[in-house]
Amino acid sequence: MARKKKSDTHEDDEPGLDISSLIDVCFLLLIYFLVTTTIQPREQDLSLQLPAAAPSDTPPVLAPMFIKVDKSGSIYINAGPSQEPLDSDVNQRTLPLLEERLDSYAAAARAGGTQPVVQIWADPEALQQRVVDVLNCLASAEVKSVTFTDLVDRP
Repeated sequence: MARKKKSDTHEDDEPGLDISSLIDVCFLLLIYFLVTTTIQPREQDLSLQLPAAAPSDTPPVLAPMFIKVDKSGSIYINAGPSQEPLDSDVNQRTLPLLEERLDSYAAAARAGGTQPVVQIWADPEALQQRVVDVLNCLASAEVKSVTFTDLVDRP
């Protein structure tokens, strides 16, 4: 039997696809989208006015609004016997009742010529996302004087 010489098959003659330049293009597009993407303004840092080391001699003209976030994610305003429950659905990221109260409080403060002041107390076991939702409401109401407090009557 005679040996046949192996010749190049048709598979070797098929053109190949060089993807090295495609990888470069993909990385350039990724860098482009990372650079041009903007952060949503409501998720940016809210400028907080931190409390001073020494108490002030002059009391504020308008009483600050007190917001409480408990461990179940429910949101309350005021403290003590005048405490009112507002938004308690943890799955809902928007807080319509709190936004309504903040808008009226901020309007009253600005009508009196003062800045609205808000104090927030968050339970240590509360979801951080719930506190961020409260901060987003404050940003939408343009409340810039915000402080976190631990002065609340615990049951």
